[in-house]
Amino acid sequence: MCIRDRYKDHVVGKYTFDQALGGMRGVKGLLWDGSKLDPIEGIRIRGFSIPELQKKLQKVEGGDEPLPEAVYWLLMTGEIPTDQQCKDLTRELQHRAHMSEQDRNFIQSLPEFHHPMTSLAMAILYFQKDSQFATAYSNGIPKSEYWRYTHEDALNLLAKIPKIAAYLYRRKYKNATYIAPNYKLDWAGNFAHMLGYNQHEVKECIRGYLSIHSDHEGGNVSAHTSHLIGSALSDPYLAMSSAVNGLAGPLHGLANQEVLRFLLDAQDRVGEDATDQELKDFVLAHLKSGRVIPGYGHAVLRNTDPRFIHQKRFAQKYIKNDPLVNLVHKFEEIVPPILQELGKVKNPFPNVDAHSGVLLYHYGFLEFEYYTVIFAVSRALGCLSNLVWARALNLPLERPNSIDLNWVKKNLDNQQQAQQ
Repeated sequence: MCIRDRYKDHVVGKYTFDQALGGMRGVKGLLWDGSKLDPIEGIRIRGFSIPELQKKLQKVEGGDEPLPEAVYWLLMTGEIPTDQQCKDLTRELQHRAHMSEQDRNFIQSLPEFHHPMTSLAMAILYFQKDSQFATAYSNGIPKSEYWRYTHEDALNLLAKIPKIAAYLYRRKYKNATYIAPNYKLDWAGNFAHMLGYNQHEVKECIRGYLSIHSDHEGGNVSAHTSHLIGSALSDPYLAMSSAVNGLAGPLHGLANQEVLRFLLDAQDRVGEDATDQELKDFVLAHLKSGRVIPGYGHAVLRNTDPRFIHQKRFAQKYIKNDPLVNLVHKFEEIVPPILQELGKVKNPFPNVDAHSGVLLYHYGFLEFEYYTVIFAVSRALGCLSNLVWARALNLPLERPNSIDLNWVKKNLDNQQQAQQ
């Protein structure tokens, strides 16, 4: 018996009008099997916490950060890969990463004035020409085969997206001086190499960044967007390009840029050697001006984000006496009590964005607006694996109901009167 038939009449939950108008927070409305976000423990990918992933997944020799391709294997299979399976997947992605001269010319033709997330979305759409799912669907295939062609597209796009992202970076910020891939490296290490960063620490930073940002259950904007677009049987290129556009929003993927600007502003106003009281005064003045403290609070989490803790430990191991990194750790102690006292947010603790940008900045990655592109490369792991499973499970077109204000007045007023 399939899971839908077995549980189709069971109640999943109830929700209020406030939830319907409040971004559907807390409304359980879609299946996303790759990860689950616990308000206290944080994200679990296929049941494994961030510390467990760091302990169990493969790493490069001499490294501590999990390999993102091992995360993808876990998302796809629900199992920790063997060393050989991880190596095989790395080689498979290397094999599929080839681009033609025509492909490279298209990327080079994209306007330099575009935001890099706009260029990334356009480049992914360009490669839709190679979609095996779109071709197979137009030729007529049974539903039972949808997942196979979606899987092929997912692997091909996952293989190419680091190269696309690196080309965009080198073109916009480094005078179009491109760096050839080094296929002796892992997926993330090669991405860092093509960006122009070959230090071991930076490669480790990118490996960790791509792994811990890979998936965050299905309700966030980028994940939900890819799921929604994919439910129309749009191929992975169309779905992932849409996810990138969602990630480009200030309330989603751009948050780490806002944090970095906030930190630099704080450092400029109170100095590198500011006392705790001076930092508290700065935070209070910032809030009094009607602005929020970026990097604090979360729609689901009610505790410090384990991904923040992961990055903090990375910084404690590799980074010594960086004033901006130290400021992040000071704010971790100072900001939550202030937010709790003012009742500003349900979760006053730091999230992943409170730390991710400052690590990149420390290693000389000064192009703020590109940070979200790295996030997008990471989020491809979760979005693409879910698209494969959505087609394997034959999940239907997503089509929720909406309400208008007349419905609200008619139905909810009647509810109030009945309760009186």
